[in-house]
Amino acid sequence: MPPPPLSARALRLSRLLSRPGFHVFLTGLLMVLGFALAHRLSERSGREQLAALSMERLELYASNLAAELGRHAYLPSLLAIDPTLQALMQTPADEARRRATSQMLARVNVRAGTHQIFVADAHGEVVAASEALAPPPRLAEALMQQRSHFFAADPSTGSTDLYLLHPLRQAGRTAGVIVVRFNLAPLEATWVDLGLRSQGERILLADEQDVVIMSSVQAWKYAVLDHADPSRRQALQASGRYPQAVGPDLDLPASLEAHQARQVQLPLAGSQPLLAQQRQIVALGLRLVALSDLSEVKQRAQVAAWGGAAFGASAGLLILYLSSRRRALRQLTTAQGELRQAHAQLEQLVDSRTAELRQTNEALKSQIAQRLQTEGELLQASKLAVLGQMSAGLSHEVNQPLTALRALARNSIRLLEAGRTDAVTANLKIMDDMVERMSQITRQLKSFARKADEQPIGSTALLDGVRNGLLLLEHRSRALALQVEVDVPAGLRVRAEANRLEQVLVNLFGNAIDAMQHEARRCLRVRAAAEDGGQRVRVQVQDTGAGIAEADLPRLFEPFFTTKPPGEGLGLGLVISAKIVHEFGGTLRAERLEPGMSFEFDLAVDTWTAAVETNDV
Repeated sequence: MPPPPLSARALRLSRLLSRPGFHVFLTGLLMVLGFALAHRLSERSGREQLAALSMERLELYASNLAAELGRHAYLPSLLAIDPTLQALMQTPADEARRRATSQMLARVNVRAGTHQIFVADAHGEVVAASEALAPPPRLAEALMQQRSHFFAADPSTGSTDLYLLHPLRQAGRTAGVIVVRFNLAPLEATWVDLGLRSQGERILLADEQDVVIMSSVQAWKYAVLDHADPSRRQALQASGRYPQAVGPDLDLPASLEAHQARQVQLPLAGSQPLLAQQRQIVALGLRLVALSDLSEVKQRAQVAAWGGAAFGASAGLLILYLSSRRRALRQLTTAQGELRQAHAQLEQLVDSRTAELRQTNEALKSQIAQRLQTEGELLQASKLAVLGQMSAGLSHEVNQPLTALRALARNSIRLLEAGRTDAVTANLKIMDDMVERMSQITRQLKSFARKADEQPIGSTALLDGVRNGLLLLEHRSRALALQVEVDVPAGLRVRAEANRLEQVLVNLFGNAIDAMQHEARRCLRVRAAAEDGGQRVRVQVQDTGAGIAEADLPRLFEPFFTTKPPGEGLGLGLVISAKIVHEFGGTLRAERLEPGMSFEFDLAVDTWTAAVETNDV
């Protein structure tokens, strides 16, 4: 059914929306609006969260400061009622009482963990002290103003000290004052450590003159919070409160109020944007100021702004998509007939190609199954060929013990009739050893000849595989008086499947024995050496046989190629062995020696203990 005709207004709107320039303008406008709105909202939210977190930390710092200052607040009033101090104030010129009082103050100072404790008269002169000292510069001023505490800088260290004062009264008048001094350096050290670990927050403590007396940034200590003109700076320097020249100006806004967050830029902080907040400690006349870095907030705002711009662009593209879709729907109506026809043709073509692919797939499956079956049969044929070569020797290996067993059994009957049980016992032990020997040979033959399914590659002892392979060929080795040298670590385990590894070794051992049949010197060497830092091991099988011609080496691993006389080999042993080694992740290689040949392959090491066992068979 065709769509209804458009009205005049809808037609004009459709034409406007279809213009490329309009879509570019609309998309740009949405991007700008999204950028600005997202930046504003993200920055405002980030500043509010940072201000709340900074205020919580300010309260924590204020609590820690109050706790540190209050730790010794009781001490001056407690000492003021001490009879020794009262007696000293009655006769302050008595040297004996001065010494006794000083000794008592020294003991209290050590026990309380304070810096100094001393007693001064009404004029600020020290009468007794825990240690020899000069009166602090602000003591006389504090006495005149009847203050309970004051801060002063230590001239020797530059650290800030707190002095707690309590009056000593005699006859209703102030005869002197007891002063407890303790150092705020440990508390300030925690602030400095915080400043070193976190560059995002700075803590300042300013006195009533707006001079920083404690700071997490050491370079800002004794700086002025706001701006100090030359006359004010001279007055601060002349007050004697600070150990050095008053530092530079921080240029904090003078209008900063408590619990108010305000963005500032300080020249001493590299003019980076900071969020400044303060908390008044009215009881001590101090201001605690926190400066939080706004860089992360602004970075998040930038990310959010670009996200808003991307959202605006997506909205513009969505409008473009909807407009294009409306246009495409109209075009789709006229093209439906053609599409139906093309669809029918396509279905026919797909059905035809699907049938062809199904036939090809079935043929491929059949070829794969035949190939796997052929490989299995070739593998078993190689095993049976090796067993056929060993059959004569194995028959001798079994018949000889059977003959001995028959003789020992008849002898044991006669000995038993004669009552010689000890001799019978000895015969039975010999017979048991022979049976165990034949059982071991037959078990190994059964394991080697079994046509088993592919087993997963696991951990197997290399020395066990070498010993089992040599056991199967022991009759041939003895017949040739073969010297066998085995140098394989006893604790070496490799990544392989035991039965297939033994097949590779038996094939290589058998080829080596065949090559040495007509040689005067017959020596078979089996070695294992580490490679790649102990991650892999190289296994070598060397003989002193006639060797292989140089021209035959390139064809050595071709199927059905053999250098043995007709009827003595299928030409499949090395091919199958190379395939098995490849499945283990290694490569089988051949090399000519003088005399003989060397076949070697590499395997992945599973475990390798430190002990190494050298075996001569």
